[in-house]
Amino acid sequence: MASLVAYDDSDSEAETEPAGSFNPAGQKKDASDAVRPPGRDFASEVLDAKDGGALPTKHGSCEDAASCRLPLARLWSSDSGSCPNQRLQWPRTEPEVTLPTSQPARPSLWTSHAPAGHVPLAAARLKQGKLSWGTSGSPEPSFCARTGSETPGKNGSSLQRQWCEDCVVPYTPKRLRQLQALSTETGKSKGMEPQGPCAGRAPAPLCVAPQVSKFIQPYLDSQYKETEIPRKVLFHLRGHRGPVNSVQWCPVSSKSYMLLSTSMDKTFKVWNAVDSGSCLQTYSLHSEAVRAARWSPCGRHILSGGFDSALHLTDLETGTQLFSGQSDFRITTLKFHPSDHNVFVCGGFSSEMKAWDVRTSKVVRSYKATVQQTLDILFLREGSEFLSSTDASSRDSADRTIIAWDFRSSAKISNQIFHERYTCPSLTLHPREPVFLAQTNGNYLALFSAVWPYRMSRRRRYEGHEVEGYSVGCECSPDGDLLLTGSADGRVLVYSFRTASRARTLHGHTQACVGTTFHPVLPSVLATCSWEGDVKIWH
Repeated sequence: MASLVAYDDSDSEAETEPAGSFNPAGQKKDASDAVRPPGRDFASEVLDAKDGGALPTKHGSCEDAASCRLPLARLWSSDSGSCPNQRLQWPRTEPEVTLPTSQPARPSLWTSHAPAGHVPLAAARLKQGKLSWGTSGSPEPSFCARTGSETPGKNGSSLQRQWCEDCVVPYTPKRLRQLQALSTETGKSKGMEPQGPCAGRAPAPLCVAPQVSKFIQPYLDSQYKETEIPRKVLFHLRGHRGPVNSVQWCPVSSKSYMLLSTSMDKTFKVWNAVDSGSCLQTYSLHSEAVRAARWSPCGRHILSGGFDSALHLTDLETGTQLFSGQSDFRITTLKFHPSDHNVFVCGGFSSEMKAWDVRTSKVVRSYKATVQQTLDILFLREGSEFLSSTDASSRDSADRTIIAWDFRSSAKISNQIFHERYTCPSLTLHPREPVFLAQTNGNYLALFSAVWPYRMSRRRRYEGHEVEGYSVGCECSPDGDLLLTGSADGRVLVYSFRTASRARTLHGHTQACVGTTFHPVLPSVLATCSWEGDVKIWH
C-alpha cells in the first residue's frame, strides 16, 4: 500500500480549523462531544474499524479532560502551528500503523514515564505524552493526543513531525492482534496466557479424591440389586457450549462417581455427578467437535476422537498424552477391545474401520465395506467378533445396515442381519442374555440374537419414542430388566425388557435427548444428555 506524502503548511492561512472540522472523508465531526466509551481506548476502536467494523462513537458532554481523549481538531485548535493540519498526514515508512492493545488503557498512561517493557510501545516512545497514528491511504481518521500541561516551543512544528515519525509501530498480524485483544478483555498482561485450555495443550492433572464416595461405598460389598426407576432430577450439569453427544460413567466401581461427557463444542468433560455435581476437568485437545470418547477399562485413561480426525489417549492422573494418532477420516465412534485393552476400533465418515494399537501407535487391522459411514461399533463374545452399524445410502442397502466381522481375520461373518430399510444409529448389548438391541430410524428398538445367524425377533419391538435422524443412544440396566432410550422430542423412555411395555416416561429436556446411561453401582441413578448442551442426573 503506497503512503501519501503531505507537505507542512503550518504557516499557511488554513492552519487552524474550528472544533467541528471536516475529516478526510468530508464528514463533519463535533469533536467537543466525543467521549471515549468505558472500557475501550481509541486503539481498540481503530483496530475494530480496520477489521471491517464501523468506528463506534458516543456523543455527550465531557467534563473530565483527564478521563477523555478528544480528536485531533479539538485538542490542537487553540494553538496555531502546534500541530499539522488534520487533513494532512506525514510520510509513513510502514504500510500500516497499529497500537498493541496488550493492556487496558488508563487515564494516566499517556503521562507515564515507565520503561517500554511496562507500557505499550507507542506510549513509551512518546516521552512527553504525545501520540499520533493512522493508516496511509485509508479513510480512517488519525488521532493525536497530548496532555494539557505541555506548551509547544518555537520549533513546535518540527518537533511534532519528529514525534509522529518516531511513533511508527511495526505491523502486527491480525492473528496476534486477536490474541492480544483476548488478553486485554480478560485483564491480563501481554506475557501471560489467557484462561482456559487450548487445543493441543496437555491438560492439568485430574484432582481425584482418594476416598470412595460415601454414596457408593455401601453398594461396593454387595451384589447389584433390582434397578429402581428414578423420579426426579438430582443435578443439572451445565457447562458445555454445544450439543452433548454422549455420557458414560467410569467403569471402575470405586470411581464410578465420575461421569464423562462429550460435546460438539470441541471439548469433553469429567464431572463429579454423584457427590457435588461439579466439573472436575475440561479437556480441549481437539480442534473440532468431539464425537466420541470412552473410558479405558482401568478407569485412568480416556480415549477421544473427533471431527478433526485426531485420536488421543489421555492419562487423567498426569494430564499427559499416552497416545496420539491421526486418522484419514472424521471419527464418530470408537470402542476398546474387551480383552486386549491396548487395542481399539474406530469408525467414522469412511467406508473403512481401523483397529489401532496404542503401544505402537499404528493401525494393526482394517475392515472395509461398501458403506458411506460407520455409526456405531459393538463387540461380541469377548472380542472375537464385533458388529458395525452403517449408513449405506443406496437402493439395495438393507443388507449392509448391520455387519458382523471377525476381529482377527477382518472378514465379514454376515451382512444379512437387518433387512428393513432403516439405519441404526446405536447398538447395545444385553448384560445377561446373548442378545443385542439396535436403535433404528424407524422409531423403534429391534432385538437380535448375539450368536450366528443373528436373527431378529419378530415378537418383541420397543416403540413409542422418536429418532428422526438423531444419533439417539439406548442402553440396558445392569440387571437387564429395564431398557432405556432417549427421544428426539426430549423425552426419556424406560421399557420393561421382558414385556416391551413402557414402564415410565421422563420429561427432562426441551431438545433431543441423545444419550442415556444407568449408573453401574447405584440402582436408582441415571444420566441423560441432550442436544441443547446440558446433562441431567436422575435419582
